[in-house]
Amino acid sequence: MEIKSLEKIDFDTLFRAFGRAFADYEVQLNAEQLRAMLTRRGFDPALSFAAFDGAQIAAFTLNGIGNFNGVPTAYDTGTGTLKEYRGTGLATEIFRHSMPHLRRAGVGQYLLEVLQHNTGAVSVYRNLGFETVREFNYFCRANTEIVDRGDTPRLPHSVRRIDPEKFASISSFWDFTPSWQNSFESIGRAAGDFVSLGVFTEEELAGYCVFEPASGDVAQIAVKRQYRRKGIAGLLLREMLRLNRNDSLKIINTDVSCGSITGFLQAKNIVPQGKQFEMIRKI
Repeated sequence: MEIKSLEKIDFDTLFRAFGRAFADYEVQLNAEQLRAMLTRRGFDPALSFAAFDGAQIAAFTLNGIGNFNGVPTAYDTGTGTLKEYRGTGLATEIFRHSMPHLRRAGVGQYLLEVLQHNTGAVSVYRNLGFETVREFNYFCRANTEIVDRGDTPRLPHSVRRIDPEKFASISSFWDFTPSWQNSFESIGRAAGDFVSLGVFTEEELAGYCVFEPASGDVAQIAVKRQYRRKGIAGLLLREMLRLNRNDSLKIINTDVSCGSITGFLQAKNIVPQGKQFEMIRKI
């Protein structure tokens, strides 16, 4: 078994290994979806690694590289082991092998998310020195099951497409900092895949959303504090449902401590499907 980078590995080989490693998952990614995910999350093949059994990938970790909270960061975009190699500790070996390479590249921390019910993985990461930073909910609901009463905002308003990053104060709308894949840096890597909508009242931005119609993924939705509970978030949700080309809507990684987003989604019959830990380890 040899561990080496994925710099010279073609996408088709990687796609086959990814498919085999996650063959027992309910949701399967096709090649186009995997490419989109890797692009959005900043995949860097030179700083991603796999264990090879001869020419075959036995296990892999796909690392995204970028900045998170101002720190150069590696992000675990996907770690998988083919079924016949599970239980051999390959994922841990790959992680330890990657550390000096990431350090030499100037990376200061390693970030990942792990499903809370995957207790084995949580234990492994804690033993590797990871600490839990936040807890996230994730939501998914079929479009037809989402409750929309058709209410309109109780103030003069207009809806139009925007570039959220051109609004310097937009982070003041947030109750929590977006996770890696929902950050503006990640959105910018695949900007053409997203639609950003703003609700304006008297030319002031009152709320906005960033949304990927092909996947139904809501990356960001937020309303300025003084305009909350006035129907603005509901209007944004309605517009996203109108534009959605997927049969369901997904909202991944909302902070569990944020009661406002949880309450809003539950009022629309969008209920949590599970929870994740966000974990970080210094490099």
